[in-house]
Amino acid sequence: MLERAGWDVEADGLQGAPELRVIAGDQMHVTIKVACRLLGLGGDRIRTVPSDDEGRMLLPGLERELADHDGPTIVCAQAGEVNTGAFDPLTQITDACRDAGAWCHVDGAFGLWAAASPRRRGLLEGYEKADSWATDGHKWLNVPYDCGVVAIRDAAAHAAAMGMSAAYLVRDASSRSNSDWAPEASRRGRGFAVYAALRSLGRDGVAELVERNCALARRLASRVEGEVEVLNEVVLNQVLLGVGEDVIRELQREGTFWAGGTVWHGRPALRFSVSNWSTTEADIDMSGDAILSAVARG
Repeated sequence: MLERAGWDVEADGLQGAPELRVIAGDQMHVTIKVACRLLGLGGDRIRTVPSDDEGRMLLPGLERELADHDGPTIVCAQAGEVNTGAFDPLTQITDACRDAGAWCHVDGAFGLWAAASPRRRGLLEGYEKADSWATDGHKWLNVPYDCGVVAIRDAAAHAAAMGMSAAYLVRDASSRSNSDWAPEASRRGRGFAVYAALRSLGRDGVAELVERNCALARRLASRVEGEVEVLNEVVLNQVLLGVGEDVIRELQREGTFWAGGTVWHGRPALRFSVSNWSTTEADIDMSGDAILSAVARG
């Protein structure tokens, strides 16, 4: 990272090295702040730039931040905002990062799976030019909760950051050691569940799952529109409904479905996310009817 910013670590060491800056949209996922704290950078290290009404990072704000700092920079873009499902303009963001010598990371917890869908792939245009990506398996793949995936373009940088060696660690140079690619030195085989799901579904199965869940989200929005305000453009599998906290609690108690509450632009909302492989049109219709009934009673 320092070398990319023009700092000669070998010649100059770290003394006087420019400060690392992290840039993210103001609707970033909370884990970006947690990651900065865990790394010892602190949450205050993040410079936020404005986003639009859907939560998409606005490019002028990013360009101003990049121009205002000549040191190492990480830009965190989003593929699928957690409330609305919106995608940052990834082509423009990755191009701006390349021009500024910044590292571009794409937080695609569920949005990266849109790449599997011919109908949704365009939402991710430009994502392949980033430097690193993260996504979850526990959402659309329906595997255990702690199954996540990180990919890094530069394998050498990845190995240099994560690799470990010691006299008591006996290694076979011809074999892969997973402890060289992740923070943990020991862990259970999370990757097996992801591998099994992908092998079972296949490329076509993942595409069908993504497309069906997105269509079901649109079906839910269409069923309640007119009676309930839909606060987002339904581009993926997220539907954001403008209902109050009392309605949300009643729906959670009633039990037809479960969805969590959130706050969007200062107002309470219901965050309806469709990702389960077994969800049907009948499930969606019953959920829509439950929402309409709760709003009518409220």
